[in-house]
Amino acid sequence: MIKIIPRIFGGLGNQLFCYAAARRLAFVRNAELVIDDVSGFVRDYTHQRHYQLDHFQIPCRKATAAELLEPFTRVRRMIKRRWNLRIPFEERSYIQQEGIDFDIRLLRVKPHGTVYLDGYWQSESYFKDIEETIRADLRIQPPKDGLNEAMAARIHDCLAVAVHMRFFDEPSGQCINNAPGDYYLRAIVRMETIVPNAHYFVFSDQPESARGCIPLPDERITLVAHNIGDTNAYADLWLMTQCKHFIIANSTFSWWGAWLAEYAGKYVIAPGFEMRKGKMSWGFEGLLPKEWIQL
Repeated sequence: MIKIIPRIFGGLGNQLFCYAAARRLAFVRNAELVIDDVSGFVRDYTHQRHYQLDHFQIPCRKATAAELLEPFTRVRRMIKRRWNLRIPFEERSYIQQEGIDFDIRLLRVKPHGTVYLDGYWQSESYFKDIEETIRADLRIQPPKDGLNEAMAARIHDCLAVAVHMRFFDEPSGQCINNAPGDYYLRAIVRMETIVPNAHYFVFSDQPESARGCIPLPDERITLVAHNIGDTNAYADLWLMTQCKHFIIANSTFSWWGAWLAEYAGKYVIAPGFEMRKGKMSWGFEGLLPKEWIQL
């Protein structure tokens, strides 16, 4: 039996990319998809992230201890990874992403036996040809609490634009990894020409700082600040998908909020900058769908 075992890691947006690329490879090659929900988190001491895809409609099982290469997982993974570097990419049994740009070689892989997939694979080109399957798998189970239900009702009752602002660096410091200071100003100006009567729902890890970057009166803005921490990230993502239009951050979280939204006439504004030599790497080949507006 052919198996594809993706290593899921990172924040929620990146976990979704890990899954989607693996799902496509398994789907087109008639392989079983088995989720590694352990190795990407067990030593995440810095960010302390955890597996969050149980909030979606994912139709596959979790990996067994043997499939996780236990015992001595780290050593056995390292050996597999290094050995497979000697093998042509399309024939490897351990495929680790090389670089960040879209790599068409992943679409050409013809697996034999068990294949381990290790990478973020941040492009819809890795799964565009099975888009409807991915959308069905990634339907979010709506949160059932009153605060989120009330916020969703507000979103549905207006022409809602989701604005996501991610602070990788503190606003008061040297913000080399945040979106440029004028990006949100330019994005609001552009969105106002498209939907001039919209109401803006602002999602951010630092909502008060985000509010200061939005040049609109208070009556046209709602700060969505009640879903705290990674545990509730899925709820914010669900609320985003209820909006009609989007101004996203340089963040895979709001990338998925915009992509999963079902409103047929949606407009998505995204930062199109790229910085290869610093920490930030955004706008690389394949990341942003062609129909999105890049500023």
